[in-house]
Amino acid sequence: MFIQRSRALHISWQVGVFVVGLAVVVVGVILLPLPGPGWVVIFAGMAIWATEFVWAQLVLRWTKRKVTEAAQRALDPRVRRRNIILTVIAVVICAAALVAYVWKFGLVMPWKIGQ
Repeated sequence: MFIQRSRALHISWQVGVFVVGLAVVVVGVILLPLPGPGWVVIFAGMAIWATEFVWAQLVLRWTKRKVTEAAQRALDPRVRRRNIILTVIAVVICAAALVAYVWKFGLVMPWKIGQ
């Protein structure tokens, strides 16, 4: 590659890749508490880094392995059954809390159409 022939160009290229990857990772971190694909953006930044840096390739490889293991565990019938039961319990608790709130305070809309 043309850039690798010159050490100065190669270092400049690596700095540019690092800065672009860092910008993408920072945007991903900002998106974590907000509605948006924060983790996807962070991994995209890591993938940008992995084009030039071995440490980023190792982190991505480790992350892929852990995600694959988690997906395999999630497909286990016992784990799926447990997750479904916990989800149903959480939905029932939320529905009971909503019914209790509406029963105690009534349903008041934030707009006044009738007036």
